[in-house]
Amino acid sequence: MSRYTAAAEAEMDGITFRAWQGRHYVTLPEVLVRLGSFGLGLTWRVEIDEMVDPRCAEIERRSGGEGLDTLTLLSLTTPGYQLIDAEACGFADGELVVVLTEFDSSLWDVRSADETVLRELARHYEVKPLARTSGTTARP
Repeated sequence: MSRYTAAAEAEMDGITFRAWQGRHYVTLPEVLVRLGSFGLGLTWRVEIDEMVDPRCAEIERRSGGEGLDTLTLLSLTTPGYQLIDAEACGFADGELVVVLTEFDSSLWDVRSADETVLRELARHYEVKPLARTSGTTARP
């Protein structure tokens, strides 16, 4: 877990949903597109624990320092690009506003400072709400 995840769990509500929705695999590019205009202006820092594709190292390298803009991140993650144990943190004006975490290519955990982002994802995927961890358990 990155240092950003702990902050997100303490300060943001979230949802979790299966990466496999029936026979359809929900990819990082799909989640980024579902963020809509909220996600377009963000700067991303990405950490990938399991490097299963040569692009993983490139994404991590390029997202270090200043981070990646959303369109560049999308260009590096084509449809069908599967992540295993990865976290993408989105920043607006240097402030963490969304954390997308994929667990073992099976679950997505999305935390956001903006409830409309969570509602939009919940319209498309079968989700479970996640509470803030300050005084509670992260997963219900």
